[in-house]
Amino acid sequence: MISVAVARITKSFTATCVLALLAGLGLAVLIAPVAAVGIFHMGFRFPFPRIFDRVVMLTLGLALAYYAGPLGVVTLMRQGFGEPRRNALRGLAGFVVVLVSVGVLLALAAILSRGRIPAGALAARAATHLAGAVLIGIIEEGFFRAFLLGGMTRDFDRLGALVTSSAVFALVHLARSPARFYVTNFEPTVGIANLESSFSRLACPGNLFPMLLGLFLVGLLLGEAFVLTGRIYLSAGMHAALVLGAKTWPVVGHAGGQLPGWLAGPGPIPMVAAPAAWGLIVVLMVILPGLLRRRDENLDQRGLSRAS
Repeated sequence: MISVAVARITKSFTATCVLALLAGLGLAVLIAPVAAVGIFHMGFRFPFPRIFDRVVMLTLGLALAYYAGPLGVVTLMRQGFGEPRRNALRGLAGFVVVLVSVGVLLALAAILSRGRIPAGALAARAATHLAGAVLIGIIEEGFFRAFLLGGMTRDFDRLGALVTSSAVFALVHLARSPARFYVTNFEPTVGIANLESSFSRLACPGNLFPMLLGLFLVGLLLGEAFVLTGRIYLSAGMHAALVLGAKTWPVVGHAGGQLPGWLAGPGPIPMVAAPAAWGLIVVLMVILPGLLRRRDENLDQRGLSRAS
């Protein structure tokens, strides 16, 4: 009976993902306390929630690998990362468009702070985080768009898959334990306690709701870019620029003083937790189809002129 039930579940991409998530979390709850003690005795000192997050990434990866066949992981990755030469410029274009939008927010912050934001510090921090931002953009778009959004279109229509995957994207980025503590001795239940703390944050986000809304809108924008192109390159470029903006924003917070709530919201990612960013994201969602059509028409005209 159990094997029949599992077989029915694995016919649904979304249900199989939930099954893999539960398996990964269950393994992490068991492994993380042991890993924390081992890391402590090796002479390293990391907060347990950080260790737990890394263990979850590992165990979830193992669970997804186990269910790779029913999930169609290889097919989804090939589709999402297909035609790299043809789509590479789309990645660069997405990066530039979002970077300009981030620049608008930074310019507003500079005006409101009366020029106290040092351009040199912004540039230096951006250069430091550029490679990491690109890597994060590629990895997360591979998971959330090529895998999750692409797979969910098997169970839902495009709009349903887009909204559901965007909600998951936002919730995952918020699912962090608010507590910062260390584990030096073996405590078998500490993983469960950390997991409960993370889920309680999701159930009662409080002043983090603006950030949750901002992340959901980001997910919709990146998902739209993936749906329109069928590849992750455009969304990966946009994602990298957003990460770069979020990483450089602390310079604004330190130098600019108290910025208004419509420009800098609460939470660890203030750039996306404010109405100014929400407005820009909505504008990008509205104009993105037109920008893509114009670019494709220009490419077609160039191709015709070369052929003639």
